[in-house]
Amino acid sequence: MIERLKDEIELEPERYELTAGPAYQFELGEMQRRGFFKVLGGGVLIVLALKDALAQQESGGGGRRGGGPRPVEIGAWLHIAENGTVTAYTGKAEVGQNIRTSLTQAVAEELRSPVSAIKIVMGDTDLTPFDAGTFGSRTTPDMFPQICKAAAAAREVMLDLAAEQLKVERGALLAESGKITHPMTKQALSYGQLSKGQKIMKAIGATPLALSKDWKVAGKPATKINGRDIVTGKHQYTPDIKLPGMLHGRVLRPSAFGATLASPASIDAKEAEKLSGVTVVRDGDFVGVTAPSEETATRAVASIRAEWKTTPQVSAKELFAHLKKTPNPPADAPAALSESLAAAHQKLERTYTIAYIAHAPLEPRAAVAEWKDGKLTVWTGTQRPFGVRSELASAFRIPETSVRVIVPDTGSGYGGKHSGEQAIEAARLAKAAGKPVKLVWTREEEFTWAYFRPSGVIDVTSGVSKDGVITAWDFHNYNSGNAGLRPVYAIQNQRNEFHRSDSPLRQGSYRALASTANHFAREVHIDELATSLKMDPLEFRLKNLKDARLRAVLEAAAKAFGWGKSKPAANHGFGIAGGFEKAGYVANCAEVAVDRASGKVKLVRVVTAFECGAIVNPDGLKNQVEGSVIQGIGGALFEAIDFEDGKILNPRFSRYRVPRFSDMPKLETVLLDRKDLQSAGAGECPIVALAPAVGAAIFDATGVRLRALPMVPSGLKA
Repeated sequence: MIERLKDEIELEPERYELTAGPAYQFELGEMQRRGFFKVLGGGVLIVLALKDALAQQESGGGGRRGGGPRPVEIGAWLHIAENGTVTAYTGKAEVGQNIRTSLTQAVAEELRSPVSAIKIVMGDTDLTPFDAGTFGSRTTPDMFPQICKAAAAAREVMLDLAAEQLKVERGALLAESGKITHPMTKQALSYGQLSKGQKIMKAIGATPLALSKDWKVAGKPATKINGRDIVTGKHQYTPDIKLPGMLHGRVLRPSAFGATLASPASIDAKEAEKLSGVTVVRDGDFVGVTAPSEETATRAVASIRAEWKTTPQVSAKELFAHLKKTPNPPADAPAALSESLAAAHQKLERTYTIAYIAHAPLEPRAAVAEWKDGKLTVWTGTQRPFGVRSELASAFRIPETSVRVIVPDTGSGYGGKHSGEQAIEAARLAKAAGKPVKLVWTREEEFTWAYFRPSGVIDVTSGVSKDGVITAWDFHNYNSGNAGLRPVYAIQNQRNEFHRSDSPLRQGSYRALASTANHFAREVHIDELATSLKMDPLEFRLKNLKDARLRAVLEAAAKAFGWGKSKPAANHGFGIAGGFEKAGYVANCAEVAVDRASGKVKLVRVVTAFECGAIVNPDGLKNQVEGSVIQGIGGALFEAIDFEDGKILNPRFSRYRVPRFSDMPKLETVLLDRKDLQSAGAGECPIVALAPAVGAAIFDATGVRLRALPMVPSGLKA
């Protein structure tokens, strides 16, 4: 094996160390393909390879989309160059959640190197290790510790090299500030000096990591890496990329979902072909154009005449009845559950509905594609670069080794950028034109042809004892999903089921998945049970809770809000709700004001308590929490996709309401730092409890119970 390594990566065999254990066996074919030291030059390279993920990658599997078991290990590489530059490599993507900063903190913490000396390369399928994708709040619990392991292993190599060069006992050396120091003699060697002339590759072993209570860089606020470039406009997103000779593309969209061309001759592109520099591309039902400018491409595609064949489709008015027509309706309740419901002091049956909503990212889907020397390179904003690479390889029937996907830091995703349709479209146009092509979806295309957060119907039947104990719980979610389906409330007799439905619209991942829908139905229902018993909503929740972490955030939010200390002003109301998702726990207290004359509902104040284990970056975490709350306002109050017979009726911001500055309440955030727990992700959980807290506050102010999201799309009177 050592001799093979020597031949394949030009490495002296005596400088190579391979830690035993199947999780760390590095795929030789992958090493050969990437030619590490040919690309990176000399220095020290630390590798954590994960056999399962590499096997998926080499076979073209592309990794998992969402469900299924996640890998035990996540690939991480770290290189210390001969000039002292420290570069860490991860397949994760930066989509605004600030993981570039937190992962830099991980390297700085374990390598004992200044944050300013560290560079993170992300989401480049030619340079970074395989990663299934940036979703599920997995970067912090999975990638952060693996980057820490890589940095710690690199530190140990530096100590070994320094002991060898200084001829001193290794245990007498100290790693700090990017150098190894011998305190007694004051001798010091920088990491660059130690790396010079080296070609060392080491697989990560069991190097001890710093405990979170001892963190010196992690756990502290850190300024956003490349933040200045972003706010000054220097940073390039995918729509900013320009290549020599690049053309601009547009795609002809069908007249409705599922529409197909009436016949091969039903396209008239004569007017488009008359425009200077325009090429019309046809491939089955795919029709697009390339042009020297974006404006010309837009004119060209608008001039194409097409005849489409459509079929009748479900519209928004029939949506919820349609979703209940599932092939797997609920079976009869188990005997114990039926008996508990029959014996309950009070029984409550309610139905809750959730509309489709759009991701509405600031940056719409965009891609730049170039075919060169037999290889396809695509720059695109995606949460799954390796998954998109697989889609491209499959679409063009070429090996994955002939495809490179590069993800510039992306203008948000919220779970909406898992797929690579824009990359395939740009690559199709570039292949036909023989030149690089940039394709940027319009806002209307983003609202129409991207996938949506699933709509849903949720039926809940419950029973409660006279003293406020929930004795029975029967919960059925149709279509929106099973994330957050099972409550953490201590309910002895319960059934929680997800029923798949035929969705009229294309649907997929959205921040927190179905947890928002399931928490809305569950927490509103909990509030209704408390009201039926004339119990305080917080008291009722705590009475039915044994989960210490949910209890802690509920109590922290209530304390900061002043719950129970005063009554709301006239036409104001207070509400509280709690939730959990992806190993995080959240509670919201909300205050609303209702104008009874106009029906306008104004969110006045939101207090959020959040706990996700040991906090890596308090400032970044607070931004995530408050960003989730702000985004959650839209889904709670007014965001909804309206559609009829295969067409979106509100495909632009002028008709699709997202939160505005005028909608912003006073935000107060309480972070619970649990140094005794592993750090969990925070991109999803903070959004799940806002809607039910706001709904409870509206009920407190008006006596009107709202059971549909969004709750007041046109005001309370409507």
